[in-house]
Amino acid sequence: MTLCLVGATALAGCARDAAPPADSAATPEGTPAATAPAAHFDQHSYAEPGKVRIEDLALALAVDFEQKQLSGSATYTLDWVDPEATQLVLDTRDLTIEKVVGERADGKWADLEYTLADAQPPLGSKLTIEAPQRSERIRVTYRTAPQASGLQWLTPAMTEGGEQPFMFSQSQQIHARSWVPLQDTPQVRFTYTAHVTSPEDVMVLMSADNDPDAARDGDYRFEMPQPIPSYLLAIAAGDLVFEPISERSGVWAEPAMVEKASAEFADTEKMIEVTEELYGPYRWGRYDMLVLPPSFPYGGMENPRLSFITPTVIVGDKSLVSLIAHELAHSWSGNLVTFVTPNHGWLNEGVTSYVENRIVEALYGKERADMETAIARNALREGIEEMSDAAQSLAIRPGVEPAVDADGSEVAYDKGAWFLSFLEQRFGRDVFDPFLRGYFDHFAFQGIDSQTFIDYAKDNLLAKHPGKVTEAELEQWIYEPGIPDSAPEVSSPRFDAVDTARKAWLDGGELPATSVTDAWTTQEWVHFVEGMPETLPVDRLAALDKAYAFTGTANGEIAQRWYPLAVRSGYGEANEEIAEFLQRVGRRKLIMPTYDALVKTPEGLALAEKVLSDARAGYHPITTGSVDAVIAKAKGEATTTQAD
Repeated sequence: MTLCLVGATALAGCARDAAPPADSAATPEGTPAATAPAAHFDQHSYAEPGKVRIEDLALALAVDFEQKQLSGSATYTLDWVDPEATQLVLDTRDLTIEKVVGERADGKWADLEYTLADAQPPLGSKLTIEAPQRSERIRVTYRTAPQASGLQWLTPAMTEGGEQPFMFSQSQQIHARSWVPLQDTPQVRFTYTAHVTSPEDVMVLMSADNDPDAARDGDYRFEMPQPIPSYLLAIAAGDLVFEPISERSGVWAEPAMVEKASAEFADTEKMIEVTEELYGPYRWGRYDMLVLPPSFPYGGMENPRLSFITPTVIVGDKSLVSLIAHELAHSWSGNLVTFVTPNHGWLNEGVTSYVENRIVEALYGKERADMETAIARNALREGIEEMSDAAQSLAIRPGVEPAVDADGSEVAYDKGAWFLSFLEQRFGRDVFDPFLRGYFDHFAFQGIDSQTFIDYAKDNLLAKHPGKVTEAELEQWIYEPGIPDSAPEVSSPRFDAVDTARKAWLDGGELPATSVTDAWTTQEWVHFVEGMPETLPVDRLAALDKAYAFTGTANGEIAQRWYPLAVRSGYGEANEEIAEFLQRVGRRKLIMPTYDALVKTPEGLALAEKVLSDARAGYHPITTGSVDAVIAKAKGEATTTQAD
């Protein structure tokens, strides 16, 4: 997700046009001519890409807000890889399949037999289409369910403007199958076109060639010429307007939000230029951002050409725009070079988190980049020891493929970024930067696994610069649990000053003067609160709150640390604002720590249940599932949740 999912990823979420260079093996339209890689086993998909692959998808969809439904058809252009294959197997979840047809040799379409199996959590229902003539094109007519896990339908009251409804998708990791029947695995990349109709007063956008000057007329057409995996398929519809940042970048948002968002994200073009200088041209045409309602369950989602962004990072001082750097970085790591299954999630999220930090350093200085790195690594150190050995590893050795959470964890983000920092330190940036740029070029528009990265690094780093890193160290970082002793450390003098001020107060001294704290950034406030004891006396919390107004803060990064501390300490004065925060925000990273703290006491559990009851209608299905699971576990109830 890209995604910017759980854990502390340097305050990012997660989850972001120059033509490809001549050596990228791409056609003039941007579609690579490379042959499909061998299929890996993906335990999160029914698809059989070793037999047949979707090369192109043509969607024809109608948006129905009253029914909370997308309806229409998906037409697949197929590559029959196996000459003996006569079945197309697709992933679906809660879809109603109305008709399946295949194109005959004479150009006419004929009905095809199909079987929709019973649903199996978390994968959904296997759709098996019989294609004895191995049709080059097959079309499925279908409609989605109102509860589709990859779609959220908001009433006007749930939006910023309050006048028009809103709908948006979240496909990563395995939710695309809830709104399009697909080979829902990153092993398959496809180009796509779409014709979408909607009410005339609604603007529709997709992860494709959105036109900033498009007329709002209820009839929209899209094209994505570069091949993408299914988790990057995205759609949104609502009262959306556009504000440009540069010739190739801008912000889509509701009218009341668009100016604030464009001001907060004004450095986006500079971010693109910095990343191009480091890692090669941006290959996706435009880079626009869509600011979603607060119910969006993640920080950002790196849908190509149109990153989806939470409004919780718009705080007025650009202190949280590392999230934009993260989603943009995915345009190289993740969107361009993609993990072949979620078991290799660090290839998306770890590489992206490293690139994000390099962007932050280039634009905002090493001091800020180091603070964000320290926050991420501190959180990783705190949480990793509670994980199983398999969960602590970046990947599983070849031949061993246990089921893992499709959403991954902070290990993929932060240990993955730490690994690349280790390589950078050992080889130096003058060597490592060209290596990483060459890696993006070499594997552009392909899916790879961890062993492929190791082999490429052996040939292009270790062999060319002997004595810097051993093969054993490389494999330890990727395949072994824990944080290796070779992990480079980062220091932050500003955090040292925060530590001193906190300790002085905890030891009975005065709180730091406002002349000091007025200059603190979000990162310093986060570090200040994170370093507090597990609980504090209520009078001490009240003193903090009186001095710094933590309760009711508009900064979600501070709120996600302060409210759990308040709950654990029995600081009931914060309960009203806690309830308001949990109802208003649906971003899991920000609210789940507070829910986790609440359910540990009977009183807190009752508050959590009441808040969820009030917030459920406005939460995304992914968020609802996460909160339901935490409450059910606290009550000792069995629960079944979807993969992410």
